[in-house]
Amino acid sequence: MKIEEIKGILTGKPQEADLAKIAADERKGVKKLFSAYLRKLKREEEEIARFAKLLSYERQYWSSGLLHIAGVDEAGRGPLAGPLVVAAVILSQDTFLSGLDDSKKVAEATRKRLYDEILQAAVAVTVKVVSVSEIDRYNIYQATKSAMKDVLKNLKVAPEMALIDAMPLELPALPTISIIHGDALSASIAAASIIAKVMRDGIMEQLSDAYPAYDFAANKGYGSPKHLEAIRKHGATIWHRHTYEPVKSLLKGGQTAYSEETGSLIVLK
Repeated sequence: MKIEEIKGILTGKPQEADLAKIAADERKGVKKLFSAYLRKLKREEEEIARFAKLLSYERQYWSSGLLHIAGVDEAGRGPLAGPLVVAAVILSQDTFLSGLDDSKKVAEATRKRLYDEILQAAVAVTVKVVSVSEIDRYNIYQATKSAMKDVLKNLKVAPEMALIDAMPLELPALPTISIIHGDALSASIAAASIIAKVMRDGIMEQLSDAYPAYDFAANKGYGSPKHLEAIRKHGATIWHRHTYEPVKSLLKGGQTAYSEETGSLIVLK
C-alpha cells in the first residue's frame, strides 16, 4: 500500500487485517504513522476512562434506579460586572463528552464545542441569568441559591436527584448533594459549568461592544488593571455590581444608580 493510502486507513476505522499489514510494514514512514495511530488510541482509551470516572456520582444514583440526575453550577460569582449565570443539566446514561471538565480548566474553543455537544446530548438544560440588580439587592450568595432552585424547578424533565457545585441547597421532594469542586468530580456539574461559562462569556463580549473602555471581552468583568482604571476614569455602568469592592469605593460622587432589570430564565432543551 502507498503511504497516502495507509494514512487514509488509519484516519478512518481500520480493519484488523489492514492493521496487521501496516504493523508488519518495515518502511520508516509507515512505522511513524502506525506509532502515531497507537498513541491516538491510547489517548482515546485514557479519555474514556477519565470520563467514566467523572460519571462516578451519576452511576451511583443510576444504579439505585434514579434516571434523571441534574448537575448545577454557576459562572460569574466573583466579577465586578456582568450577570451571574446558573445552569442545570441532566445527562443521559449513554453520554460521552470528550474533554469535558471544569470549565475553568478547558480552553475556549473546547468549551464552545462542548456547549453544542451538551445541548445536543443532554436530556434537559435550563439556565438562569441573574441580573446585576438582583445581585446588589440580595447579595451574591442568596442570588446564587435562588437561581439554583429556579433552574432545578424549571427543567423540562423533573430531576430525581441534584448534584450541586459547593452550594448547600434544600428543595422539597428533591434530594440534593453539595460537592466541593463538583465541576471537576461530576460530569453533570461539569456540563452545567460549561453551559453557564459559555453563555456568560458571550454576554460579556456583547457588553464589550457597548462599553469598549472597560475591556469586558478580555476581563469578563473581573478587576483587571484596565478595567479598574476605566471605572476610575468613567465611573461604573449599569452592569457593574455597585455593592462590590472596589467598585463601591471607586464610584464617582457616590454614584449608586443601577438598572432595575430582573433576570431571565431560559429553557434551552
